[in-house]
Amino acid sequence: MATEVKPSDLAVGIDFGGSGIKGAVVNTRTGQFMGERIRVRTPQPSVPRDVVAVMDGLVRSLLEPLVGGEGPLTAADAAGLPVGVGIPAATRGGTTLTAANIDSGWIGFQAEREMSLAMSRVVAIGNDADVAGLAELRFGAGRYQRGTIIVLTIGTGMGSAIFADGRLLPNTEFGHVELHGQDAEVRVAESARDRLGLSWKEWAAGFDDYLHLLEKLFWPDLFILGGGASKRSDNYMQYVTVKTPVAIATLKNNAGIVGGALIAIDKRNREAMSGTGESIS
Repeated sequence: MATEVKPSDLAVGIDFGGSGIKGAVVNTRTGQFMGERIRVRTPQPSVPRDVVAVMDGLVRSLLEPLVGGEGPLTAADAAGLPVGVGIPAATRGGTTLTAANIDSGWIGFQAEREMSLAMSRVVAIGNDADVAGLAELRFGAGRYQRGTIIVLTIGTGMGSAIFADGRLLPNTEFGHVELHGQDAEVRVAESARDRLGLSWKEWAAGFDDYLHLLEKLFWPDLFILGGGASKRSDNYMQYVTVKTPVAIATLKNNAGIVGGALIAIDKRNREAMSGTGESIS
């Protein structure tokens, strides 16, 4: 017998990338999507006001089919659903501190406040790789795993998240460690393969060097590979030679959406517990 979906378990997750913005309504009890996943192009340039407007429209498009009729939500339910956004930036206190592969206007932008005002709902933000990693540890390849786990999101850039026995150390930027005299992501992000005209074998040689560097620095118990390249792992996994076990993200490129929903629910619950309507993070 199917378990009844509770509106209090639902949230909108958004994954904001340099080329695309993806979102879905997520059941945070199961990690499953309610309704469809929608992807729209990231505005170019990706200035905050334009991106926030696109996200507001995306949230409306995701919720509309779920309201009324046979849908699981009333209009009041939909209005109360929180939104969580993974952003390719270091974040602190609701503010984006850096801008990796997005417009520099995000540096110092009070993203949570501005998004919440635009969408008239609770909004939580987090570094995109951290958010994806949370989802993989809750529902994916990191579930029931202990020790040190490094999650890498291989896409337009190279995002990273590191967990020690399930606890996140936020805002790591392992994509910017030096590899062969330059930022690692310049050579090992998925976008680099097309930009440099590399075969999968050639790209994998540099990526393997990168994994060896992280292995030497952290000696993790597990690498989890996510992002766009996780969907094409058969093209390069045979060239990976690190001793550390390597797993492909179970949620693949949807981890950021699921993780966004998780941080949204967490923020809403913390604000409810504080009784102030303000985040206590």
